[in-house]
Amino acid sequence: MKHYLNINNLDNLQNTVQEAIELKKDELKFSELGKGKTICLLFFNNSLRTRLSTQKAAQNLGLNPIVMNFGSEGWQLEYEDGIVMNKDKAEHVKEAAKVIAQYCDIVAIRAFASLTDKEKDLAEVVLNNFKKYAGIPVVNMESAVGHPLQALADAISMEEIKVPHKPKVVLSWAPHPRALPHAVANSFVEMMQLQDADFVITHPKGYELNPEVTKDATIEYDQKKAFESADFVYVKNWSSFNDYGKVVCTDEKWMIDADKMSVTNNGKFMHCLPVRRNVVVADEVIDSENSIVIEQANNRTYAAQIVLKKILEDI
Repeated sequence: MKHYLNINNLDNLQNTVQEAIELKKDELKFSELGKGKTICLLFFNNSLRTRLSTQKAAQNLGLNPIVMNFGSEGWQLEYEDGIVMNKDKAEHVKEAAKVIAQYCDIVAIRAFASLTDKEKDLAEVVLNNFKKYAGIPVVNMESAVGHPLQALADAISMEEIKVPHKPKVVLSWAPHPRALPHAVANSFVEMMQLQDADFVITHPKGYELNPEVTKDATIEYDQKKAFESADFVYVKNWSSFNDYGKVVCTDEKWMIDADKMSVTNNGKFMHCLPVRRNVVVADEVIDSENSIVIEQANNRTYAAQIVLKKILEDI
């Protein structure tokens, strides 16, 4: 595998999930694979799970990780061609990407959506410019429109609690005081499109995701109806796609509580974290035995590790 920019970069999702579960049993089995090689982790935005899990995954494979918080430590980068750089941008990505590539064998990047310029966000300006100019494998640690490492960890988590029937999986919007990007939701949808499952997306009207991502997915505007008989309930806030980046509804009734979970099939509660308690989800749900958010966070290491292993095997 040359790059991991999207869940569809995997040759086979199900096989990769099984490989990750096996790797989890002996996480140091391939500790010599990355020996003598370096990965640069570039963070243009804050991180907890992504930074720590990817760094641990790299170390488990023998890679030397170098971490840089570009937002506070690096020069502001320019991405447009032919521009006169007489304002606040001190360095062009053409030079920055090529210089970084001299210091490492793989570069992993985290750069969120602006939520102000839909065209630029959809164009994945940061990720694609590094792919274009660095000339080394690029890993997406959450970009403007996708978070494929999280989606892979979610797939691993659901496989570990596999139900003995075709599962019903629900992706539910929940309220949040801030406008949040679509990346986690997009990648979860793309991952579910590769699964044999009854998949439903539920949200208030006005919060439809990019139709090029959701395609023919079932949309249900009645949240509690969507939850009926669900085996897994994945919860995430996102801002409007059509009225781009805007909070068009803050309906507190969409918070996940025990009453809504009671109509599921003993459903597991899932969230990528961080989560705002008693805004997105009630304490009674996230603290329940059916909450698997900590297991999801743990599987972030093995999602990153299996991806890096595949890339190292092709270098």
